[in-house]
Amino acid sequence: MTQDLRLLLARLIGLTVKVEPHEIKALTLACLCNFMLLGSYYILRPLRDTMATVFGVGQLQLLFTGTFVVILLCAPVYAWSASKFKLTRLLPGVFWFLLANLGIFYVLFHATSQNHWVAAAYFWWFSAINLILISVFWTLMADLFSAGQATRLFAFIAAGGEIGAIFGPIVTTSSAEALGIDGLLLVAIAGFAIMIVLVHMLVREKARLQSSGHEAQRTTLDHSLPGNPWRGFRLLVQSPYMLGQAAFMVLMTWIATILYFLQTDLIAKTYAGVARRAIAFADVDLFVNICSAIILVFGLGRVLRRFGVTASLMLSPLLMLAACVGVIIAPSFFMVQTARALQRISQYAIARPSREVLFTVVDQQSKYKAKNVIDTVVYRFGDLTAAWMQAGLRAAGFALIGAMSVGIAVSAAWSFVALNLGRRYEVLRLSTIVSPLRKIRDETVPGANS
Repeated sequence: MTQDLRLLLARLIGLTVKVEPHEIKALTLACLCNFMLLGSYYILRPLRDTMATVFGVGQLQLLFTGTFVVILLCAPVYAWSASKFKLTRLLPGVFWFLLANLGIFYVLFHATSQNHWVAAAYFWWFSAINLILISVFWTLMADLFSAGQATRLFAFIAAGGEIGAIFGPIVTTSSAEALGIDGLLLVAIAGFAIMIVLVHMLVREKARLQSSGHEAQRTTLDHSLPGNPWRGFRLLVQSPYMLGQAAFMVLMTWIATILYFLQTDLIAKTYAGVARRAIAFADVDLFVNICSAIILVFGLGRVLRRFGVTASLMLSPLLMLAACVGVIIAPSFFMVQTARALQRISQYAIARPSREVLFTVVDQQSKYKAKNVIDTVVYRFGDLTAAWMQAGLRAAGFALIGAMSVGIAVSAAWSFVALNLGRRYEVLRLSTIVSPLRKIRDETVPGANS
């Protein structure tokens, strides 16, 4: 990238985000990578939700249980891989594994798309692999950009993903009936293949930023991360900061799962065909992602810079508290859909990029191992417990009102956790600034250590 082009891009991007010229290439690659990730992801996501309707809402808790078992097996395998392979090979390797899996499902869906076991296998596989993919991408971001850069740039990077997430549902809604389920898988495979190239370019860009002395994380990727397959779990339970992030994740997923059950039930009762259900889910995805992209481009970055990470973390639970109250006051199809849309918008446009900033102040082992456990196992544990709680409420006859009452209590607890987590982040961020300065002082000022 030439200097003139870099300056031009800096001026254009600078209209919405504060960026330095030397950050332009890394930021552009990150946005493109997230665009391809979520664009391809949102072609696959409506297929996953459609497979859930094949089973029926009464069996969702079983699907969520199977998902948790799969992710519990995947987490130590990922940690083992991180200890055996250099990060430069591990990061793109995850996406090569994905492509191989998609090839298998292409063959299965080509044979049948209504088989219950194929539907369950795809639901379990996708619900596990999607979290790993997103976790790996944001881990690379937290290992590339410093805490200061993250508060400026992460919202814009997330916006690149949300723009891709807009294109994904458009592809699904316009092509589902023409291409079929198996044809959509081929489109997603092409998207992930492009993403692998972009991951390699991001790895090289991290090395370039380090060698040029510009602001960035000082870690390298040309090594593995020693430790046994359960190291991530150990790092999680030993760190109050990581436990706080796990609590934040569980409470966030409880709200999401409660509303997902209600939405799935409504769509299953409204649409009979598999393709029409996929389009219905994709339409909701499109609306959510357009709103999320607008917020990320024009809103969240300014909130992070002006009010800080703590305020941004608390915004989502407060919005969900209001949404649950709204559904109780006016329990209708429209209000449930509105609450579900608001939950997803706040999660994708506010909670996710704000939460990813928190990992810029932890060590590399915690980034790649403990973070992966939180993003996958803890996430699906929240889904699992919320799913069975929802099944119990339905069996007891409480249904919508009971679920929303639980949602209010969860949102209140979530707000408290967000407040404390944000305060811990500010302390750790300050220490990452003060410690290097103290080291420089000790090395340059005679007698400073005496």
